[in-house]
This record gives sequence, C-alpha cells and structure tokens, in this order.
Amino acid sequence: MNIEDYREYCLSLGTDVEEKLPFQKFKNGEGVLVFYVHGHMFSFFDCNDFSVISLKCQPERIEDLKVQYSFIGKPYNESPKYWIGIDANNAPDDILRELTRNSYEIVKAKYKKHG
Repeated sequence: MNIEDYREYCLSLGTDVEEKLPFQKFKNGEGVLVFYVHGHMFSFFDCNDFSVISLKCQPERIEDLKVQYSFIGKPYNESPKYWIGIDANNAPDDILRELTRNSYEIVKAKYKKHG
C-alpha cells in the first residue's frame, strides 16, 4: 500500500479520526504524520521515509505477530510493550488494514468520550 492509500484508509476509519504533523519543532520529526482518535495516537509514520508504520496493539498479541510475520518489528520511538512497527513496503495490504483498524479500535475504546 502506498502512503496516500494508507492515509486515506486511516481517515476512512471514522469521522472521529484526525491527522496532524505534531513534531515539526523536532529534528527528524517534521515529517511525522500522526492519526488520532479522541485526541490519542493510533498510527504514525514519517512521510519522508514510509518504511515503518507504528501502531498500538494488544500486548498479548505482539510476540505472536512478530513470530508469524517477518515485516512486524519494533515501533519507532514508542514502547514495544504496547506498539508494533510494520514494514510498510513488505506488509500485505489486508494485514496492514486489519492491524491499523485494530489499533484504532484499541485507542477509541480506551479513550471513548463519555456523555
């Protein structure tokens, strides 16, 4: 999946999805595009180097996913206990979509607005 298709997929997950470039003041962070639900990150990657997409994941699934798929590894700059990194150039589109939706659902459920 190319960068624009992935961006469109993230935005299609819900009307509550926002995209921002929040790290522009940081060296090497100016091109990091982050997708949020309820104000919390669920996916991000560097627009200048679309090789690793970082996603939230259930801690109990992470090791199994790493064993099962060679394109899943450590996230960029996040806790490997709660995040995975996906090689965007080698991950099949269906798995990338499933894991992105999973990340969105984890964050949405955790930070669901009350009232």
